[in-house]
Amino acid sequence: MIFIEYIAQLSEDKLLYFALPIFFISMFVEYQFAKEKYELKDTGISLLMMVFSAIIEFIPKVLAFIVFVYIHEISPFKDVVQRQWWAWILLLFADDISYYWFHRFNHEVRLFWAGHVPHHSSIYMNLGTALRQGVGERIHKFFFWLWIPLLGFDPLMMFTVMGISLIYQFFVHTELVDKLPKPIEFIFNTPSHHRVHHASNIRYLDCNHAGILIIWDRLFGTFSKELKAVEKPVYGLTVNIETKNPIKVATHEYVAIWKDVKRANKFSDKLNYIFNSPGWSHDGEDHRAKTLRKK
Repeated sequence: MIFIEYIAQLSEDKLLYFALPIFFISMFVEYQFAKEKYELKDTGISLLMMVFSAIIEFIPKVLAFIVFVYIHEISPFKDVVQRQWWAWILLLFADDISYYWFHRFNHEVRLFWAGHVPHHSSIYMNLGTALRQGVGERIHKFFFWLWIPLLGFDPLMMFTVMGISLIYQFFVHTELVDKLPKPIEFIFNTPSHHRVHHASNIRYLDCNHAGILIIWDRLFGTFSKELKAVEKPVYGLTVNIETKNPIKVATHEYVAIWKDVKRANKFSDKLNYIFNSPGWSHDGEDHRAKTLRKK
């Protein structure tokens, strides 16, 4: 009965359901202006990844909600932080820095990258690609938010702000918007910054992990400008997958990790294939992003 009560509470988090029609209308409008940015099968894969991620996320999200409730109950600030206007602003910053580190670890730890890589597997940059969510990352995602309910923020409030962040990020997946005014580009994640993030060029690899605020990338050394005149972003992976099979799109990197772990003899090498950055190798060239950039 308690589990059902928690699901009932969580069901109040309906923001993304209301956003879905806006997403599809926006995709339709973008398609009218830039048909060349879309490919039917590619967009179909993106929609399937959205469905897969929603299915995979259900149990972790419910469990996270329950854990957040218990942490919130022991917070010394739970009677101080309610839903005041300033609490929402503070929560926005707390949520955004949590998202930054979650997203950055998804690029710098290969096991996490395996769960995130479907989002980067499209060679197109459009609003449909925003819906191509990482599937496996839904399992470990909520660990990065565990510290927030301890500050007194209630779980439903947290999920509302997480939804706002996802809605914001949907609209940075486009090539139709060029650079915005400098103050906006300096503070916020923008389409220009996020095009860099989706680029496979060595110059741009593992940069701009921001959710809403680009200030975290500037602070922690992962920021890169979009330099179209010097090098236009090329979207996709450094080695693109040649498949339209949605199961393979969702799982191909897990399979690759397993193959690498099996062929490594030393236990330390096996661990490196799981927890080191993508591109690490015990017997070949080092293709990690930081190594490629140094070269």
